[in-house]
Amino acid sequence: MRTVELLCSPELEEAVRAAWDRLAAAGLPSLARNTHATNRPHLTLASVDEFPPGAEQRLADLCDAALPLPARLDRVEVLDGSAPLVWLVRPAPQLVALHGAVWDVLATAPGPQPWHAPGRWVPHLSLALRFRDADRRRARALAGADRPRGEFIAARSYDSETRTVSELASTCPRS
Repeated sequence: MRTVELLCSPELEEAVRAAWDRLAAAGLPSLARNTHATNRPHLTLASVDEFPPGAEQRLADLCDAALPLPARLDRVEVLDGSAPLVWLVRPAPQLVALHGAVWDVLATAPGPQPWHAPGRWVPHLSLALRFRDADRRRARALAGADRPRGEFIAARSYDSETRTVSELASTCPRS
């Protein structure tokens, strides 16, 4: 599987990581416990089995042109009742436009994941996986009392086969 993900500005990433830490400290599921080097707050725009030929460069060009994008977090929710605990992202018009453009590039990609597709996509930053809806009220109090703002400043792709990421775009100076 290959993804297209947006990464948060430092202040937004710090707010999400602080929520991860509060959840973990309270004994609730949290992505703070995921110690893999690629684990960091991100918004997934698309997920497919593999990129079609030439798609990675086209995605990089799209993201380079679109970033940075404003980001404002909204309420904390449990998706589908007993699945991920997420912090919803208010879908700014620029974000919705980039999402659609990414899917245009991936139109011929095999194995598109339907929950990221236009019309079904719920923009969010994950806080925990396999979360019980019964703990939602407690999690909201711990994780989502504020409505942080920031930007999406970089794009990457995660490759589930190699468990690695590759940079697609960044508004940060490249070294």
